[in-house]
Amino acid sequence: MQNWKLLAEKVLEGNEITNEEALAVLECPEEELLELLHSAYQVRKHYYGNKVKLNMIINTKSGFCPENCGYCAQSRDSTAPIQKYRMMDKDTIIEGAEQAHRLKSGTYCIVASGRGPSKRELDIVTSAVKEIKNKYDMKVCACLGLLKPEQARELKEAGVDRYNNNINTSERHHDQITTSHTYHDRVATVNHAKEAGISPCSGVIVGMKESKQDVIDMARALKELDADSIPVNFLHAIDGTLLEGTNELTPTYCLKVLSLFRFINPSKEIRVSGGREVNLRSLQPFSLYPANSIFVGDYLTTDGQEGTKDHQMLEDLGFEVEYAKETV
Repeated sequence: MQNWKLLAEKVLEGNEITNEEALAVLECPEEELLELLHSAYQVRKHYYGNKVKLNMIINTKSGFCPENCGYCAQSRDSTAPIQKYRMMDKDTIIEGAEQAHRLKSGTYCIVASGRGPSKRELDIVTSAVKEIKNKYDMKVCACLGLLKPEQARELKEAGVDRYNNNINTSERHHDQITTSHTYHDRVATVNHAKEAGISPCSGVIVGMKESKQDVIDMARALKELDADSIPVNFLHAIDGTLLEGTNELTPTYCLKVLSLFRFINPSKEIRVSGGREVNLRSLQPFSLYPANSIFVGDYLTTDGQEGTKDHQMLEDLGFEVEYAKETV
């Protein structure tokens, strides 16, 4: 039997958990789950207290993507009946920031489908970001696909605080999910953002037929990348995608995954992201004991929980929403 309290103490003393300990977290017996969550919360509390960060996404360009990611409804291989549209104009993106402000979101995430941004798309985003930063005291995150170093510098100059490019899965499992770009393409983009002075955001999607060792490797890869923010998505398999019908996750396993990410990346923002409503179901509130951040509103092509319900959940848990923008 693993002593979860001692594991938390080990992490708080600055030590890394072993592979055996990491596997024990993912295989934690159900009757010990509350003890595991309590231990993960001790680490989370040390770095973040009782505060929760809120994030909101705007999908500024939907579909028309040349990539073949097996999880994505916007992929070139997907037959999912999603809404498709070209890049939004600047004013619409700014209106989204107003909604994020109303939902008390500390971070506004500007997302666009595609391999990477065109010059026109980058110009629209940078122009919008400049106005948003003048109007609101919120962090702006961009997620526009693969970046070149000069594009990262443009985003930094416009005021982008954070850039997201998820590794999504382990290096070993990557080719089972997509072959139109490499694992190292994604890592390179995260590094370009870091080199430009932008806070790096990179996360994963769990539930894509990966092994438990893959999950451990993902968490360690993000530690090595030194990602400041780590969105943990749980696959919401959409009909028409290559992963259609995949349903490997249980609510308790999702909580174990979040605990693992907290133990391996103790000081980082761990965000419960896409698929939480579908996969965590009635156990959603427990996710905020290891994690310290959530998305409010909708995701890219799927609906999220109503923002008011998210705020009510946080209030019921006794957590405090962190409104203020961090210094990057």
